Amino acid sequence: MKALKGKQVIVKEHDLIRRERANRSYLMKLDSGHLLFNFQLEAGRFHGRTIPEGAHGGWETPVCQLRGHFLGHWLSGAALHYEESGDIELKAKLDAIVQELHECQRDNGGQWVGPIPEKYLHWIARGKSIWAPQYNLHKILMGLVDAWQYAGNRQALDIVDRFADWFVDWSGTFTREQFDDILDVETGGMLEVWADLLQITGSDKYRVLLDRYYRSRLFQPLLEGKDPLTNMHANTTIPEVLGCARAYEVTGDDRWLSIVKAYWNCAVTERGSLATGGQTSGEVWMPKMKMKARLGDKNQEHCTVYNMIRLADFLFRQSGDPAYAQYIEYNLYNGIMAQAYYQEYGLTGSQHNHPRTGLLTYFLPMKAGLRKDWSTETDSFFCCHGTMVQANAAWNKWIYYQDEAIVYISQYFDSELHTSIEGNDIRIVQKQDKMSGSLLYSSNTAGYQAINDTAAANENMPAIRKYDIIVSAAAPTTFTLRCRIPEWIMAEASVYVNGRLQGTTGDSGRFYEIHREWKEGDTVSIVLPIGIRFVPLPDDVRTGAFRYGPEVLAGLCETERQLYAEGEDFASAIEHENEREWGSWRYFFKTVHQDPAITFKRIRDIGYEPYQIYFKVTGEKSK
Repeated sequence: MKALKGKQVIVKEHDLIRRERANRSYLMKLDSGHLLFNFQLEAGRFHGRTIPEGAHGGWETPVCQLRGHFLGHWLSGAALHYEESGDIELKAKLDAIVQELHECQRDNGGQWVGPIPEKYLHWIARGKSIWAPQYNLHKILMGLVDAWQYAGNRQALDIVDRFADWFVDWSGTFTREQFDDILDVETGGMLEVWADLLQITGSDKYRVLLDRYYRSRLFQPLLEGKDPLTNMHANTTIPEVLGCARAYEVTGDDRWLSIVKAYWNCAVTERGSLATGGQTSGEVWMPKMKMKARLGDKNQEHCTVYNMIRLADFLFRQSGDPAYAQYIEYNLYNGIMAQAYYQEYGLTGSQHNHPRTGLLTYFLPMKAGLRKDWSTETDSFFCCHGTMVQANAAWNKWIYYQDEAIVYISQYFDSELHTSIEGNDIRIVQKQDKMSGSLLYSSNTAGYQAINDTAAANENMPAIRKYDIIVSAAAPTTFTLRCRIPEWIMAEASVYVNGRLQGTTGDSGRFYEIHREWKEGDTVSIVLPIGIRFVPLPDDVRTGAFRYGPEVLAGLCETERQLYAEGEDFASAIEHENEREWGSWRYFFKTVHQDPAITFKRIRDIGYEPYQIYFKVTGEKSK
C-alpha cells in the first residue's frame, strides 16, 4: 500500500490551508543568511568580528552544541511544500541555500558540510560529554536528501553523497563494541538517511553504514520482548526505529520489520496512551499503563508526536490495520494542531491581553492550571521548531492510501484526490456536510439568504458527522473504496451510496468496504454518530479526560477542579453551550453540575489560558 500525497491530493480544509500558509510564510520570513550562519562560520566563510544583528538565538546560537540543526528541517519543510504546491519562490530560496552549502563543503575540504566541527564526533568516541552531534548532523543530511527527493535538487544529492564518505571513513576506525558505545549517544535518524541513500544511489557504502548503525543494544531487547523504553528518552529511539522501517522498505529484510513491530508493541500497545494520543512526560516514556503520576508540565513533546505519526503511517501501509490510522487521527488533532500555529477561537466580550496567535509549544502540559508555553520566531529553535515546519509543510499526507484497485480514506478532511486505476483517471472529492443550512458567515454578509429545510431541521448541533465522498471516473471503473469507521463513534455508523442506505455498522475501528463499478458523480455518504466520551487514565478509572469525537476538550481552570457526575455516566458532566454563530456550529462546552461552571474548549483552541485536561470525577457535587 502506498500513501497518496504531493500533487495528487489537494487540501481544501480551511484550517489545514491556514496552517500550511502560515508555515510557508514562516519559512520564507527566516533570513537565509541567518539560517546558514553556523555553516559559514564552520567553513571559514564568515569574516565578521561580532555575531550579525538579528542572528538566530536559542539552540541556533554559535555557542550551542546543536547549532545549525534547524536548517536541515527547513530544507525538508521547504521541499515538502514544493512537492505539494510547486511553489517556485520557495524553491528558489531552497536552491540558493543548497548552493551556499556546496561552497561550504568545498571550503571544508570536499566532504564535511556540518555546522559543528568534526572533533565533536571524535570527542564522543573518547567519551567526552557533547550534546548529540550525530542528531544534529542527521538534520542536514535529511534536509539535503529531501531537497533531492521532493524538490529535485541534484546538487543536494551530490553534497550529501560526499558527506557520507566522511562517515564511512570515520565509522570504519572503530571495533563493533566501540561503535556501539558511540551509538548510545543520540544519533537521530542517521539509519533512515543511509536507507534513503541506499535506495537512491544503490551504492554499497550505504549497506556498510546500515550495518554499522544497527543499534543492537536497543533492538535486541525489543526483539526479546523486554522493555528498554520505560523512563528512557523517547525521541532518541523513535528516529532509530523509523530508520528500521525505512531499511525494511529498501532491503526487504524482515529483521528490520520485526524491530518496528516490537517497538510499537512496547511503546504503544502495552504502554497505553493519554487521551490525546501521546505516551511521554519529561521527554521520556511513561511506565506501562501507569500515567497518573506523570501528568505534568512536560507531556507530549511535539517531536515525539510527529515522529510517532510517521511510524504509525509506516505500519498502516504495511498492515492496513485501521488502529494505526486512528492513532494518527488523535495525534493530529490533539498534538500537531494543538501545539503549533495557534489562532484564537474567538468569543465576543472576552477581553484579555494575550496574543491571538502562537507559533509552537514544545510540550502539551497535562498538569491542571498550567499553560502552553509558546516559542518565538527567532529566539528559540529547540528541536520541535524543526518537526513543526515539517509537520505543517504538507497536510495532504495521511488522508488517502492506495493498494492497486483499493483506495483507502484514512482521515476525514475536505480534500480532493487524483489517482489512476486500471488506466482510468479517478477523482475523489471529500467534503464534510456541516448541516448548518446557511452560508452566512459574518454579521455583515450581504448575501442571498434562501429559506431552506436544513436550517430548521437541525435546531441544535447534529449528533452526527456526515462526510460526502464524490467519485468521478473518466470511464466506468471497478474498484474498492474503504472508508474508516473511527473508534470514537457513539452508535452505529451508516453508509449511503447515491442516497440509498448501503449498510450500517456498530463495529468501530474498522474499514467499511464498498466494491462496485463507479460512474461519474457516484456519491458515498458516511454518517458517524458523535458525542462526548469520558476517557479514563489506564491506572485510575475515575480520573479522565473528555473527548468530543477525536478531539480532547480542556477546561479553563486556574487551579485543579473536580467534577460531579450522577451515576457512572461521567460524560454527562459536560454539555454544549454557545453552539451557533451565524451560519456555523461552534465548539464551546461547559460543566453541568459544578458551581461555578467550567468552560471547555477543544485543546487545539486553547492559547494562553490556564487549563485542565484530566479531571477526577466524584459522586459529590463540586463547589
